[in-house]
Amino acid sequence: MAELDISNIRELEDFLINECMYAGIVRGKLDQLKRCFEVQFAAGRDLRPGQLGNMIHTLENLSSTSKDLLVSIQDKIKGADNMSEVDNRNRKEVEERVEEVKKSISLKEEIFGEPSGVMDYEEDRSRPKRQLII
Repeated sequence: MAELDISNIRELEDFLINECMYAGIVRGKLDQLKRCFEVQFAAGRDLRPGQLGNMIHTLENLSSTSKDLLVSIQDKIKGADNMSEVDNRNRKEVEERVEEVKKSISLKEEIFGEPSGVMDYEEDRSRPKRQLII
């Protein structure tokens, strides 16, 4: 218990259950009367003879795949940054064009004395308006 920095039996039981049994590291039974833990299964962590080469190969593949993935992610980030810059430039151009159009419209209003695009017309009053009958 001292090595695990645990001060009482209840904390030790919680550690065994939550950190070891639920994680699948060990299986067993807690015997509170005997104050022991009977181990039925413990996950091995050692390599058998001849497995080291396979483990090294697996880890090298993982490292290579991770590096490739990192390069791919960095390329995607660069592409997204470039698209963002293009989008910002296009947005700025559109805003500048909108401002130009607004200035052009206000200039036409000053020259012609009326909002551009609005035409005066007289209603045809010879026809009566239709009424909705409910």
